[in-house]
Order: sequence, then structure tokens, then C-alpha cells
Amino acid sequence: MGTREGSDEAYVVGLCDRILGESALPQHRFDWLLGDPGAGGRRVRLPVDAYWPGHQLVVEYRELQHDQPVPHFDKPDRRTVSGVHRGEQRALYDARREEEIPAHGLRLVVIRPADLDADGRGLLRRTEEADIAVLERILARKSDEDRVVDTFRTWLLAEGWTPVDPTDRWTDLEAVRGEQRLICEAKGRTSEKGIDADTGYGQLLRRMTIQDPATRYALVVPSSSVKAATRVPVHVRQLLRVDVYEVTDDNRVRQLPD
Repeated sequence: MGTREGSDEAYVVGLCDRILGESALPQHRFDWLLGDPGAGGRRVRLPVDAYWPGHQLVVEYRELQHDQPVPHFDKPDRRTVSGVHRGEQRALYDARREEEIPAHGLRLVVIRPADLDADGRGLLRRTEEADIAVLERILARKSDEDRVVDTFRTWLLAEGWTPVDPTDRWTDLEAVRGEQRLICEAKGRTSEKGIDADTGYGQLLRRMTIQDPATRYALVVPSSSVKAATRVPVHVRQLLRVDVYEVTDDNRVRQLPD
């Protein structure tokens, strides 16, 4: 496989970078994702293949040795700090990632060679167009609200904003740019457009706990809900520092004029 930079893992992460509009932190280590105690009780931090902070997303690219015995990688005659051979430890640590990463509020996506254009040995043929189409589906969220949030987050990154941990844990998305702060409530496609828009405004109102003019609020809606979201008069939205953003069906973002 050569160096990590030329590996299939790096190829997949690079394609994900293009789809997400953000560069990953490869081989990132979290303080709370730890291996088993070694000599002297020390526990090392386990790496993840790639982490996109702006998307709160972790991707693990799991080659064949993660799912089937491969003596070259497993080294069954050697015991690790976990008391098992490397193949069993790999499965143990994969399971730990699957438990700990979502428990800490991050989304975990696992990608395997069989998901992409690979040969019988699990090596990728690297047909970019086909692989990107598959990865777009794999990385897509399940609900339309998730689509709206992810699209808006990607747009914010392109506009120079940095997503941060929300002050209120129920906030869909919060971002900063210099002295500016944007607190966002997102809605997806729904049959109750008016009720959802009114609920979104109410949720933003509850988060207006400071009178900092550098803080603004965003109601982010799909095209189908724009009419409902703009029923609140412009002068009221200006007074409350609320901006309305539209996420179109083809995943473009535009801020609605006041």
C-alpha cells in the first residue's frame, strides 16, 4: 500500500474533503477515546482515521483486516496489552470507537472497500466519479433537517465561519467569525410548514439570553418553507437580529433579503 499519504484511506478521506468542503484532521486523537492500560497503567489515545470538526463527523475506513482474519496483520502469536492478539484487539477497539464517538455527540460513518469500486483483495480501483457518487450517499444524513444542517454548515465554512460547540445544547448549529456569533435553528421539509416555522422562531427567542449586537440568529429552512418563515414582518426580524436562510433542493444557500 506504500505510505499513508498514498493509501486507499488517504484517497477516501480526500474525496470526503471535496464532498464536505472542509479538510479533515487525519489520525486525530480525542482525550476520551483510550486504549487498554499498558505497562504502568498508561492508556494511549486511539486515533480515528479522519475527523471534520466543522461537521462533527468521524470517518473510519476499514480495510479487509477489520472484518476477516488476516495473519499478516493479526499476528496471532503475539499478545497485545489487551491480552489478545492484534486482530482481536482491532475488533475490540473498533467496537469502542462505535460506542464512544456517538456518545460524545459526534457522527461516525464507517466505509469499507466493498462500498466503493474495489478488487477482490479490497484494493480500490480509484474511479473517482463513481466513488464520489457512492460517498455522497453514504455521508448524507437520513432526514431532510439533517440535509439542511449539513448544507448550511458547509456554506458557513466556505464563508469563513467556524462552527463551535453550541452554548445551548439544543441549538442545531452555532458558529463564530471574528467578533460575530451566529446561533441557528434549522427545519427540514414538512407538511406543517407554518407550525415548524413558528416553532423555530420560538426556539430562537428562548436563546436570546444576551444583548450582544455581534450575536445574530438564523432560521434556516428548505425552499418549501420560505413563505412560512417570512410571515414574520421584516421590521420584527430586524429588531430581533434574526436572518432567514434558504437551503434549496439542490443544496445551495441564500440569505433572504430584509
